[in-house]
Order: sequence, then C-alpha cells, then structure tokens
Amino acid sequence: MNAPIANDILSSPQAQPMFWGNAPTSRAPGRIYTDQELYQRELDTLFYKGHWCYVGLECEIPKAGDFKRTKIGERSVVMVRERGRPGQPDQIHVLENRCAHRGVAFVRERSGNARSFVCPYHQWTYKLNGDLVGLTFRQGVDAVDACGEKIKQGGMPEDFQLCDHGLTKLKVARRGGVVFASFDHEVEPFEEYLGADVLAYFDRIFHKPLKLLGINRQRIPANWKLMQENIKDPYHPGLLHTWFVTFGLWRADQNSQMIMDTHHRHAVMVSRRNEVSSNIAANVTSFRENMKLHDDRVLDVVPEAWWKLNCPVQKAEITPTVTMMTLFPSLIIQQQVNSLSTRHIQPVSEGVFDFVWTHFGFEDDAEEMTRRRLRQSNLFGPAGFVSADDGEVIEFVQQAYRANEEARTVSEMDGQEVKNTDHNVTETLIRGMYAYWRKTLSI
Repeated sequence: MNAPIANDILSSPQAQPMFWGNAPTSRAPGRIYTDQELYQRELDTLFYKGHWCYVGLECEIPKAGDFKRTKIGERSVVMVRERGRPGQPDQIHVLENRCAHRGVAFVRERSGNARSFVCPYHQWTYKLNGDLVGLTFRQGVDAVDACGEKIKQGGMPEDFQLCDHGLTKLKVARRGGVVFASFDHEVEPFEEYLGADVLAYFDRIFHKPLKLLGINRQRIPANWKLMQENIKDPYHPGLLHTWFVTFGLWRADQNSQMIMDTHHRHAVMVSRRNEVSSNIAANVTSFRENMKLHDDRVLDVVPEAWWKLNCPVQKAEITPTVTMMTLFPSLIIQQQVNSLSTRHIQPVSEGVFDFVWTHFGFEDDAEEMTRRRLRQSNLFGPAGFVSADDGEVIEFVQQAYRANEEARTVSEMDGQEVKNTDHNVTETLIRGMYAYWRKTLSI
C-alpha cells in the first residue's frame, strides 16, 4: 500500500496555492476547469515537458512510409514508420507537424503513405526521420542582368546548413506495439514513468502483436482533466450507467482494486464481473430489472487466458474482467471484458477537448473473436450504450463551474487520504491525481 498523503502536502512557501486556498486536495475549485492562464501552464508543464504522451499504435502504420497525424496537447505531430537498414528493425519517428521554415503544417491528411514530407508553402523537403534534404532555390536563380551578364539572384546565405533546419524530433518510446513521445528529451525512461505496478497491467494487455479494428472521434465541451477524473472514478459507473449495473459489468459490490503508481498520477481500476445482488437491486436507481437485450451477442463474453495476472499489489493471481488504466496526462486504456481500446485526450482549449477512440484486437484472433470485440465495442465510443453518458455528464460539470468558478468539488468518498484500495467505493484516485497535479504546477 502507498502511504496516505496529508492534506497539507503543499504547505511549503515554494508551493503556495495560486487560488486553491487552504482547502484540502479533495476540494478542487471550479477555476481549475475554466482558467485560460492555468490551462496554458498545464500544456507547457504536463504535455510539453517531463511527461510521456500517447501517440498511437504501431499497427496503425504497418508499412514503411505509413504515417498518422495526431496531437500532443495542442501541437500537431506525425507518427511515421521508416524502413530499417538491412538486418535492422523499422524505425518509428514522431515529428512536430510544423515546417522549420515558416511553421506550416506539412501533413494535412489524417493518415497516408509518403517517401518524404514536402511543405506545400515553399516546398522544403524532409526525410521521414525529419532531416531537411532540400529546398527550392537554395543556390539562387540563374538570371541575366541589364548588361547581359549571367548572375545569381537570391539563394540562402553561405553558412546555411541543411542539418540545422530539420523538423522538431520528439523522443520516442515503444512498448508492446504502443507508441509514446515527448518533446522533452530529458524525460525519465518510459518504464520508470509508469512504475512497476501500473506497468504490469500495461504489459498484461499489450503482450502480443495488435490488430486495428476501428477509430471513433468526438469533441467534448469540457476541460480535459474531467475525462481523466471520470476514468479515475469507480464511484460513478454502477450509478450513472444503467448498462453497467443492470448487466453486471461494474457494480459497487464487485471484487475490485484501485492501484496507483508511487507519484499517484497513473492508475488502474481493476474489477471482476459478478451477478446482481439484492442489495444493489434495491438501492441503485439506475438498475433496471426488466431490461433485456434484443441481441444478447453484445454480451457474449468469452474469458481469455491472458486475463490472469499475478497482481503486484495483492501478491496473488487474479482474473479481472475490467481494467481501466489512466496514464497521465493523455491516455486511457480500456479492457472491458473482450472489448479493447485506447482513448486519447487531445486538449483544444480550457473548456474543450477531442477524444479519439482506437479499438483493437490481436493479430492471432480468430474471426469469431474479432466479431465479438467489435460487437462489444458498441458499449463504448461517442454513441456507446455506456460511454455516451460520460461525455454528457462531464459537459454538465463544465457548465456548472463555468457559471460559478468559486464552487468546489467534494471528492471525499472513502475519506481524504490517497492510497490504494481493495474496493471501488472510493475517490482516492482523483485525490491522488490532484495531489500530483498541484505539486507539479506548484498550486
């Protein structure tokens, strides 16, 4: 177990609250969701420095030259596969989608295949690794002066070197077919960033080659942190989501664990499906005893051998049916029975973010399992039977705090401490995230 965090964790003179006041970390002020200056500090400190951010899956760019345009924070980036030298594996690069000349985004398509990248504005040309290899009129233009003499017009200065003007290259981490990147080349190693306990659950899912099944996108008018909170909140799923409580996918009485890394920035919500109990049926208003499925294949759940894990916290073998990982700041990884996906948080402004769902399976899945994963994915995504609730309710939260920035949250289910738990009736993961957030931003 991690040691509890005291409410005065940030009482030092160097970390005086900017507008939090003397309230505990469980009482967040509404301004953290609406303040433009604070939002810019978050981008600079959490997305562009000191953290690994999700970029995509290797199976999204299977061939040499394949690329995908995505975002880290508000910055556009390109993930691209470059063929390795003979006897060497392919390289995956992540480049800022900004020409070194005038800043134009040189990739406009969401995905494609290219031999090189050419800026449409002035045709500066880059290799797939981001090196500048040529530009039009570098040596000037041949012309004739008024006396008929051949001359050179224009051209770059003599000391101009191609090697000094490549694209911004991000540091890249690849593990289990997942790609992360950072603008900060001094960021800690990815494995240390996740920590051993969270890494065990990451490796449990990403243990063999992946297969891309589909992508959904949505724009949610809410602060980006609200989605991190939502997936660090095991208190709400069995209350908000009629689907979860009625069909037993997530309920308060299930065998569960809430697990964090030592910094409390990342978390895993772990649970196991069970049958409905009389206590849940009697006390949860979202439970619908008479709700039936017209097509019960949506819940055609088949246990998979890889579900089993020697839990690093419990020190025992467990077989969860649900693991919801939040990797701060930008990624959610979902295993909900046979449905697998990543969910990428892409901030647009202090009150808007884009949410990109990438559904996947494994290369060696039988066709029947692929169909099963696709059917179960109807629970999730922008119009999912479950996930549509989340997008709507966090918009309600954003509206409330935009109207009253001085109002506060009360994330105190199970107390005010920050610690791992062996149940899901808690808000400990939210408190842990904000303890880390406050420390990192000195708030």
